[in-house]
Amino acid sequence: MISDLKLLELFVRAARLGAIGKAGAEFGLSPTSATQRIQALESEVGAQLLHRTTRSVSVTLEGERLLKHAERIFETVQDAMLDVSGENQVLRGTLRLAGPASFGRKYIAPFVTEFLSMHPGLTVQLHLSDTVFDIVDNGFDCAIRLGALESSSLKAQKLSSCPRILVAAPDYLKAMGTPQTPQDLVHFDCVIRDALQNWRFKGPHGEEDAVKVAGRFVTNLAEGVTEAAISGFGIARKCTWEVAEHLESGELVTVLDRYSVAPEWNIHFMRPPGGIEPLRVRQFRSFIKQKMAQVPALGQ
Repeated sequence: MISDLKLLELFVRAARLGAIGKAGAEFGLSPTSATQRIQALESEVGAQLLHRTTRSVSVTLEGERLLKHAERIFETVQDAMLDVSGENQVLRGTLRLAGPASFGRKYIAPFVTEFLSMHPGLTVQLHLSDTVFDIVDNGFDCAIRLGALESSSLKAQKLSSCPRILVAAPDYLKAMGTPQTPQDLVHFDCVIRDALQNWRFKGPHGEEDAVKVAGRFVTNLAEGVTEAAISGFGIARKCTWEVAEHLESGELVTVLDRYSVAPEWNIHFMRPPGGIEPLRVRQFRSFIKQKMAQVPALGQ
């Protein structure tokens, strides 16, 4: 356990400045005294934290690990001070946000830029990817996730529902016919994402059904599924927000309207467990929930 947080603070500044002497000067220390304190910290943690040369310093692998935790500690302290001082504080610092790629491009990124325009003292780092990763280990403040909520230590708040439907091009259905039950899908081409061929449904009376579908077009890209369906390559399973404009234009029509796609999907705001929710996170969570309530293609 580190007995003096001032040593930790000095290490963070030395790592960021790339010079122990410059960091020491910020604390009123001579270069020699600053170096001795960094050495004391290294002795306390039992690892070399900085590589030293005559001109600069660089962070070791162990130092990078400590640096990530240390910065989070000081951010938490700052967040606690802001929380105590009230809601009317100007938002500052960096909001680190993760989200899914397609949904992020269509909705999250525009919402983020609007939020930034309201808070000129704030910076946002937005990472969009369909890969689900540990936001705590990767230093993110929060994430927006689509799908069925899995067991997790993260705190979750539902932002909206995310209905899924089956769609196809009218010309495809005119040529091939229209399925009446999920089991009929075995006689149709389906457009498949990521080889997810086992499709589940809930019937009008709550009965569950499942079918293994097949098709000539398989892709890892959500937009690719939509384009293939529009081009007449089969029936696709899509979120309503992905295809709303194509349904309105008539490029796509819904299929199996009496059945709902299972499991039910929702959109959740996720944040690390415990601790104080930073003011920037709390205000962004409230903002984006309000914005999503205004999107017609999303349920509530």
